[in-house]
Amino acid sequence: MQIFELDAQLRTERGKAESRRLRHTGYVPAIMYGAGKEPIALSLSHNELLKRLEHQSFFSRILTVTINNQSEKAVLKDLQRHPYRPLILHLDLQRISENQHLHMPMPLHFINEDTCVGVKQGGGMISHHESQVEIRCLPKDLPESIEVDLEAIEINQILHLSDLVLPENVELVALAQGKKTGNLPVVSVHLARGTKTAEEEAEAKENTESPQQG
Repeated sequence: MQIFELDAQLRTERGKAESRRLRHTGYVPAIMYGAGKEPIALSLSHNELLKRLEHQSFFSRILTVTINNQSEKAVLKDLQRHPYRPLILHLDLQRISENQHLHMPMPLHFINEDTCVGVKQGGGMISHHESQVEIRCLPKDLPESIEVDLEAIEINQILHLSDLVLPENVELVALAQGKKTGNLPVVSVHLARGTKTAEEEAEAKENTESPQQG
């Protein structure tokens, strides 16, 4: 499991002017809150943060944030980007408590797409409807990702949220209340528009070869 560490500095001054000053000097203003403690204002190196953001798992991992040689465990809750420049404007970090459940976005890792039955034997194509899901679990049970195995998926088959195989002690927020409307499609295998299955082609051939009734 990849471990992400962030070095942060406490900042005593707040406000738009201070945030602009930080950004001009290569830092990102941030705030850390949660776990029954007072929120604190922080600043982080913009370049170091950009390096961490190159990894998709940064968004769903527990982060080690070091402040004045003291470490805190936190998760990324919000990230504000500049609308068109490659700049990070602000960061929200939430402290974690080992006994409190987390709600986290979790990437879906689709495997065995190249050996999918519906593609290799049925001539279908794969459509991804979701790339991540929101999960609920304790920090100790937080997975790196959720695997979706497509090997046995047949043509015209759809996998829904309820079909996902989840790690132990992990649940999907969308299904937690038992609402059927939350059981969204995740991935499907289907023919390209206008393409017929082998069975449909055989039926069409039979119809054309049948003698015409006079």
